[in-house]
Amino acid sequence: MKPSLEHCFKLMLLLLALGGVTMHVPDADVLSSLGALRLDGHFSFHDTSAMARDFGNRCSLLPAAVLHPGSVSDIATTLRHVFSLGERSPLTVAARGHGHSLMGQSQAAGGIVVRMESLRGSDRLQVVHGGMSPFVDAPGGELWINVLHETLKHGLAPKSWTDYLHLTVGGTLSNAGVSGQAFRHGPQVSNVNQLEIVTGRGDVVTCSPEENSDLFYAALGGLGQFGIITKARIALEPAPKMVRWIRVLYSDFASFTEDQEMLIMAENTFDYIEGFVIINRTGILNNWRTSFKPQDPVQASRFQSDGRVLYCLELTKNFNSDEADIMEQEVTALLSRLRYIRSTLFHTDVTYLEFLDRVHTSEVKLRAQGLWEVPHPWLNLLIPRSSIQRFAKEVFGKILKDSNNGPILLYPVNKSKWDNRTSVVIPDEEIFYLVGFLSSAPSLSGHGSVAHAMNLNNQIVEFCEEADIGMKQYLAPYTTQQQWKAHFGARWETFERRKHTYDPLAILAPGQKIFPKASLPLSL
Repeated sequence: MKPSLEHCFKLMLLLLALGGVTMHVPDADVLSSLGALRLDGHFSFHDTSAMARDFGNRCSLLPAAVLHPGSVSDIATTLRHVFSLGERSPLTVAARGHGHSLMGQSQAAGGIVVRMESLRGSDRLQVVHGGMSPFVDAPGGELWINVLHETLKHGLAPKSWTDYLHLTVGGTLSNAGVSGQAFRHGPQVSNVNQLEIVTGRGDVVTCSPEENSDLFYAALGGLGQFGIITKARIALEPAPKMVRWIRVLYSDFASFTEDQEMLIMAENTFDYIEGFVIINRTGILNNWRTSFKPQDPVQASRFQSDGRVLYCLELTKNFNSDEADIMEQEVTALLSRLRYIRSTLFHTDVTYLEFLDRVHTSEVKLRAQGLWEVPHPWLNLLIPRSSIQRFAKEVFGKILKDSNNGPILLYPVNKSKWDNRTSVVIPDEEIFYLVGFLSSAPSLSGHGSVAHAMNLNNQIVEFCEEADIGMKQYLAPYTTQQQWKAHFGARWETFERRKHTYDPLAILAPGQKIFPKASLPLSL
């Protein structure tokens, strides 16, 4: 027998009290009113703990209810109902995709979590490949890996990706969506033709650069503040069959970054360019041998990585089987221009699908070892090109010289490929670097603990601020509106105006901690 709403309400209060959580909690009548809404899907009130977790594993905020929408109309009906409760209602609503947020951004304490994956399904994906501009219409709750599978059936694929594809379309578009193709195509938010959005008022709005453009650009990178993305029209291109996947190492940071910058500015270049910082790792090249072939096995076997700071450049060149000879020539010519350590050249040929889904392969291994569902105190920064050498000297030479808690990404992108009309905040230089400290914290104490990782993160952020690096945080974990105002700078006024317009009661995405509930002057 399912517990009653009254029983669920009392149980939630008990759990909140035991957990020491202070928050507004909707009364039983409000929960009953949700249960009375006519929906294609349903609400659940008695088993909401799964929606109080995310990939960061550092924050758990229990919602009062979970909406499992059977249609976009269910989301609109719910938001209209919450909006009708008025400014005095504490009820908030958060859209949850695959739960890959880092610090509760997809959670709603005492509110409603919308399980967006309930809307996914291959029957909801529509690929249109007539004409010169093919696209796919994808539900906001669809995983990018499923979008890839479906579009590949038509010989097509989206242009821009994230490194990990088991994320939802609406989730990445609410942030930016960045990977090694961004230097050429821009982030994912620069490759969207149209959106369907449910605003904080419960209105279902179709928007594009030509129609309702203010909401379109607001929602892209808008951190869920203006509406829930329920559908996206994503630009496609012909998909290659194969990928030449290359890794090389550098010992000199200046050469490493200069070569990356040269590659992203070149007309004829690789199709994917990312860099990694490797601090004091043993047997790097031996680890690569499980998936890659060394160009010179003898020299590679003599290479020592112990106790060193090294820089890995990861590159790909797309090709089809009948173009293999041309690809080989192009790769050889491009590599000849680079200043990597010659004995560290490794490569392999894989399918396009295998390359794009490469992180999932690592996920399966980590899950088997119990190392996936651990705290992830990540720090993602955007660093201007003019500051990257000073940043590296301090961070890799001093702050992190003895630490190695996870991968460190470092690669440049072009500002000109980022649409400045979206809500995404980036440094004000043509070339800037994405630097991601992707720490895992499986231990309760010591070097593998959250406390240790956060101490290092804080040192890095403090250095950036004191040295005037010009850094912007990506997936920022700010907790006060003052911090967010500083983050947006001159763009805060536009961001706040859009919030007034599309979500005046501050119902949406409370986990971002930008606009406290009912803190906005009303303009209904």
